[in-house]
Amino acid sequence: MIKRVVLVEPKAPDRHVFSRWKLPRLGLTLLGTRLKEAGYDVKVYVEDVAPVDFDEFFSADLVGVSTITSTAPRAYEFARAARRAGIPVIMGGPHVTFLTDEALQHCDYVLRGEADDLVVEFVRRLDAGEGLETMPSLSWRAGDHTVHNPAAGGCVDVEALPAPDLALVQGYDTSARGGNVLPIQTSRGCPFDCKFCSVTKMFGRAYRFQSTEKVMAQLRPMRGRYVFIYDDNFTANRARAKDLCRAMIREKLHLKWSAQVRCDAAADQELLDLMAEAGCYYVYIGMESVSPATLKCYDKRQSVEEIERAIREFDRRGIRIHGMFIFGADEDTVETVRETVRFARCHPIVSAQFMILTPLPGTVVFDEMDRQGRLLTRDWSLYDAHRVVFRPRRMSTLELQVETLRAFGAFYSLRAALRRLARLDWFSLFIKLWGRHSARESRRRLADYVEVTREWAQKKGRQVEVRARKTADDIKIAIARFDLDRLRRRRQKQ
Repeated sequence: MIKRVVLVEPKAPDRHVFSRWKLPRLGLTLLGTRLKEAGYDVKVYVEDVAPVDFDEFFSADLVGVSTITSTAPRAYEFARAARRAGIPVIMGGPHVTFLTDEALQHCDYVLRGEADDLVVEFVRRLDAGEGLETMPSLSWRAGDHTVHNPAAGGCVDVEALPAPDLALVQGYDTSARGGNVLPIQTSRGCPFDCKFCSVTKMFGRAYRFQSTEKVMAQLRPMRGRYVFIYDDNFTANRARAKDLCRAMIREKLHLKWSAQVRCDAAADQELLDLMAEAGCYYVYIGMESVSPATLKCYDKRQSVEEIERAIREFDRRGIRIHGMFIFGADEDTVETVRETVRFARCHPIVSAQFMILTPLPGTVVFDEMDRQGRLLTRDWSLYDAHRVVFRPRRMSTLELQVETLRAFGAFYSLRAALRRLARLDWFSLFIKLWGRHSARESRRRLADYVEVTREWAQKKGRQVEVRARKTADDIKIAIARFDLDRLRRRRQKQ
């Protein structure tokens, strides 16, 4: 009989934009909340927050593992460990939704897509030992073959979802004393369909959002705290965003909150005024590039002028900006990458994220590159947006890898930090110094992978073995070679 359920979100293989703030993604927590409400004893382990208690793990009656692409290898390790112990394993998340047959080599069941309305019913049927053949969106092993049941019809009604019980996340301190930023998600889906993004294929293009009162009920206990809104596009419905901001102002929650938005939000002056008054202090904007050809290649549906307007309007209201850029589009060259970095340095962007285009399963980019034979490895742990895993069109693998590392170093320069110091902007100064430290760490951490991309470039993109991480001495040699190459090019220009 199933009573104890352990849910696991494996840690990422490397640092990422949220590494400093230990934020659990809310999908797994919502599933745990649903199971708890149904009477099950549930524990949620998010490895980026706290390690898994293996005594609890191996005493579970059912193990659930959620995974994105970069965490898939570790997720499969957890699944295999549970199966060896005789514990049934179910997996979910974007990666296994799109590569279900691969996942079923390591686990017993996969719930594809949104599982919020399905998870409790699945556990009940599994416990009863019947009904799996009609369970919507379930893929499972039946003897020597796999079965993919038809997908559940329609999208999850986000208004009917419970507030995620963060207390289920082991080791996550939600008290003010803990100092954690609290996460909340108020919508799903995105009306846009960028080629590198899997959100629409996972959650659909129908933008669904919770009512203002539903969101406020979750925000009231967070009064006076720092909050991150997980929505893929918080301002996709501007009327709704305004109504929520007015409610936060009216109730004087004194929140400091941040959210992900598109540049087009800046076209609505009233919306930005309300966001600032409601306590928005940081926005994460997907700018991607300042090359019109690259933006068109990504099907981003925004212009450089819109990017500049967004930076200007948010900065004018004292809302800090985190710019997100992606290098490696088919139209990108070394020069377009450098021009994008110059743009970021010359505008009031407090923090920036320079990522390498990563062909994630479930995206148009993945399908195209897979069909064209441009994927250089299927080691999913390398699909972290810090490493080149495909053959670029107009750059070598080495150029793309090195230019991305240089972008971080150039943006988080000592000069940029000193400019913030001169303005006595202590928060931004801290971000710049932390970014400078992270950029230097990234260069050291990725020095061995620079050598892998060098070998790929020399072999013109043919498959090469991605070696295990080098020893400390090897990494020092790789860094020295990286610096010598850069010095040699600088002298040639002079």
